[in-house]
Parts: sequence; C-alpha cells; structure tokens
Amino acid sequence: MQYFDVVVIGAGAAGMMCALEAGKRGRSVLILDHARAPGEKIRISGGGRCNFTNIHASPKNFLSQNPHFCISALSRYTQRHFIALVERHGVAYHEKTLGQLFCDGSARQIIDMLVEEMQESGVELRLSTVVEDVRKTAGGFELALSGGRVGCSSLVVACGGKSIPKMGATGLGYELAAQFGLPVVETRPALVPLTFDANTLVKLAPLSGIAVDADVGCGKTSFSEAMLFTHRGISGPSILQISSYWREGDEIAISMLPGTDVAGLLREAKRANGRQAVQTVLAAHLPKKLAQAIAERTGLDGNLADLNDAQIKTVDAAVNAWRIKPAGSEGYRTAEVTLGGVDTNALDQKTMQVKSVPGLYFIGEVVDVTGWLGGYNFQWAWSSGWAAGQAA
Repeated sequence: MQYFDVVVIGAGAAGMMCALEAGKRGRSVLILDHARAPGEKIRISGGGRCNFTNIHASPKNFLSQNPHFCISALSRYTQRHFIALVERHGVAYHEKTLGQLFCDGSARQIIDMLVEEMQESGVELRLSTVVEDVRKTAGGFELALSGGRVGCSSLVVACGGKSIPKMGATGLGYELAAQFGLPVVETRPALVPLTFDANTLVKLAPLSGIAVDADVGCGKTSFSEAMLFTHRGISGPSILQISSYWREGDEIAISMLPGTDVAGLLREAKRANGRQAVQTVLAAHLPKKLAQAIAERTGLDGNLADLNDAQIKTVDAAVNAWRIKPAGSEGYRTAEVTLGGVDTNALDQKTMQVKSVPGLYFIGEVVDVTGWLGGYNFQWAWSSGWAAGQAA
C-alpha cells in the first residue's frame, strides 16, 4: 500500500490549490478525481473563460449559517494573492462587470496553471480514480480506491457539491461528513434559474428570450443586474443571485425600470397625447413584447385618456413592483453551486480541519459557505484550499 502525507479527494479548484500548497511545504501529496481531467467545473465556468475571482470579494459576499467563518481564510489568501499567481503565469485577463475577472483566452489556462504548480510542488495527480471506502486508522486514514489502496496522515475532502451532475458532481463529500459524524446544513441548489407554474408560463411564453436590467428582491435582499425570461421561468444574473435567498413559497419583487417614475411618464404622455396606448409609452423604455404583456396583464391596454390616476398607478406597480411567486428552481442540473454543506461549527476556521477528527479537512463547495455570482465561489475555493494546504 502506498503512503502519502496528504491525500486530497477532488481535483477541482479548492483541491488543486490545497494540494499545491501542501506540496510546497515538502509534504508528499496525492490528489484524486473520478473524472478523466482535472478542473472540469473550471473549464466550463464563465462561458469557457473562467470568472476566476472578484476584485471586491469580502466576507459580506458569502452565505453561511456562520457568516464569520469565512473571514479567516478570505483575509489570509485574498483575491490579490490569486491575481498575482495568474499574472506570474502570464495569463491575460480583464474585468467584465462588477469586479468580475475573466481570462482573455480559455479557462484551461487556469487549469494548466494549477496543474503546473502542482507538478512543481511534486504532487501526484491520479485521475479516473473512484474512492470506494475511507477508514480512520491509528496513524491517519486508509482509502480503498478503484486502483488499489493508499494511506495518509491527512485527508482533505474537496469533492464539491451536487451542482451540475452532468459534470460528475456527487454527494460523496456529504457521505464522508456523515461517516465521521459531522452535521450537514441542508443542501439546495443555488445560483439557479427560477421556474413558474404552467398557468403563468402560458401567459409569459411570448416573452421567452427577452432580457431587461432589473432590481430583483426577496425579503430584505435585492440585486440589480440583468433578468432574462425563459421558457421555464426567469433567469439572468439578478435571478441567479436572488435564488440563493429565495425559498419555496416566497414571493420575489421585480422592478423592470428601476429608478424610473413610470406613473409620471404615463401622466406626462397622457397630457401630451391621450390617444396613445399604454403599451406605446412603455415600449419606449421596455422591449415591445414586454410592454404589450404588461398592458394586457393589467387589463389596461386602451388609450391613456381612458385611465384614471389609480389605473396609472396599477401600471406603474406592474412595471416596478411586480410580485410573483416562483413554483421552484431548475435544480442541481443548472445550479452553479450548492447552498449549505458541512456545518462550519465542526471545522477550525483557520485550518479547515475537523475539530473532532484530527487530520481530516473539508474545503470548497462542500462546506456551508456559498458565494454570490461573479467569481466569489472560486475565491472561496482558492482561500479555503490555501488555508488547508498550510496545515494538512
């Protein structure tokens, strides 16, 4: 049986970062993945260009039952550290919007960078390898793999969440947490499109493919980014963001002309030319099909001259205070990340080590730390992986 100082399960963003950092410390490291290539979620992220971090990343951009847990790792390995690594490897990048950094070229450049760093640190990468069993031993851990058995003193679980199962996502991380008696915060799809019931979809079907810049809120949280009507419901950055805060049965509030006094526009248009239709005025500010749908939904698709002030306010509310209750989400199939995960109360925030099982670490998406859309989840992967790599 081969023996290593450190075995990392999962050759994704967090796992590779942890492995290369442990290797730099002179530790013998084996990193495993059941996939045929490392960093598969990195490869498809950001439309193939990898939104690898966000220049504004801070603890306020993350959800967790313990919002303070992520502070240590994020403050010790920041976005500036990862940007410096990217620059050192000559990977060209650009800021897209809201601090999001993308590769100018392919996301594979980030994967190649991490693999090169692992090679330089002496890390062994073993792909197409399934973990069949994990046992605690007196000296550490023993793993039964599809290709044999290995032992280690430190075991790092970095096998991600349940999102995008077609990329090979499994629940192995949660199974290992349960095996070692760790509590797991309820998991659910996050950063995911929301869906409508059949009746609502029939009414909104003509809007599929239409996008607007919108304010979307749920409870006390709101986001201002693009929203897209789809044949299943609504998507786009603002919807993906709010999906992490939404729960079944909740309403969301949508403003499709944020900052615009729609009632004032209609009153002014009525004074100027009362024979105009409501949708004609709205179409000057919104896509034509959407303007028509709003007029029809309110039943106020006649001339402005026929509208009283209460009806004008009704149209205003339909545009900027549209309240709707999604039926559900598209689920893990399209979710970018998994909300919830290994309870952070079971982990040391500085090292990511399990408090009750010395030598066992959980990092990345499998932990109950979930970032906003826009490179934040990658930054958590880099930061948590780095933290464990200093200790494992």
